[in-house]
Amino acid sequence: VVFIAVGTPSRHGDGHADLSYVYAAAKEIAAALNGYTVVVDKSTVPVGTGDEVERIIREVRPDAKPGAEFDVVSNPEFLREGSAIEDFMRPDRVVLGVSGERAQEVMSSLYQPLYLIETPLVFTSRRTAELIKYAANTFLATKISFINEIADLCEALGADVQDVAKGIGMDGRIGKKFLHAGPGYGGSCFPKDTLALVRTAQEAGSPLSIVEAVVKINDKRKKSMAGRIVNACGGSVKGKTIAVLGLTFKPNTDDMRDSPSLDVVPALIKAGAQVRAYDPEGMKEAKELMAGVQWSQNAYEAMEGADALAILTEWNEFRSLDLERVKDLLSSPVMVDLRNIYNPDEMAKAGFQYSCIGRQKKGGRPENRAE
Repeated sequence: VVFIAVGTPSRHGDGHADLSYVYAAAKEIAAALNGYTVVVDKSTVPVGTGDEVERIIREVRPDAKPGAEFDVVSNPEFLREGSAIEDFMRPDRVVLGVSGERAQEVMSSLYQPLYLIETPLVFTSRRTAELIKYAANTFLATKISFINEIADLCEALGADVQDVAKGIGMDGRIGKKFLHAGPGYGGSCFPKDTLALVRTAQEAGSPLSIVEAVVKINDKRKKSMAGRIVNACGGSVKGKTIAVLGLTFKPNTDDMRDSPSLDVVPALIKAGAQVRAYDPEGMKEAKELMAGVQWSQNAYEAMEGADALAILTEWNEFRSLDLERVKDLLSSPVMVDLRNIYNPDEMAKAGFQYSCIGRQKKGGRPENRAE
């Protein structure tokens, strides 16, 4: 068994997945074939990639026949950053797209340890397995964009998005996961996979209007988050210092790919703010992607003398800040919590002008909307 587990980043210009690494691996495997081999594609790839991998192997090794010398299997991974080992050892399911009984027997034997702990093994066709991966990630991205739009409606109607999410999440048909309102999704999977599925569907003549909307909503949302911070500062951040806590797209990773901070921080700087930032793990990569930022050694250093504090990533250490110390360090007690870490009523009692997502603003003076 040989696994292909290489990156498939979005191709510049058209949003398609770049499959050059997958195809290069297929050529190397073909050259090294020696006896029956199952070639397993773990990478997230568009529907039909397994067919192309099979064609490449046959082209490089015309003597090798599918089903005799080799088989190509789709076995998409569903690992989360920060939880990869746990997800690998205890997956919700294992999806296997096979084209023959011999390959199915090999993969059944390989995953027997997981089958023995009652992990479902889902055998299907190769193309179906490839689509399952994209459909899963796109559905989760859709849930995020949905709750973010509901959060905006909650703000307009005076409702609480966290209670809405709790109320609908208790419905077994919906589930509670991925219903956390925030600044939009990022990372290595959702932005890339939603865009790739949109392109695949368009080329197949079966466009996915919902997914197209999700992509647009998320892009627009990430770009709008800086405006929330500007509004909390009275409509202008020119000449002001903004402390930013969290740069990675989510906690427990150093991954900056498509992080909301990549839209928020440059927009604040363009609006005339001095940004002082801190992230427990992401600053090394962030320094390569952001210019004009003052980097801090810890959260409290970033706050010293700042006109406002913005939380962009929900790292655990930001959940237990010493609020009295925070208020003493800030030149004005303005906090913009884009991850809903804190309780609005408690923040108002602590003397903060507190803004969050999908819940009512608490404390301080009314916001002046930026143009």
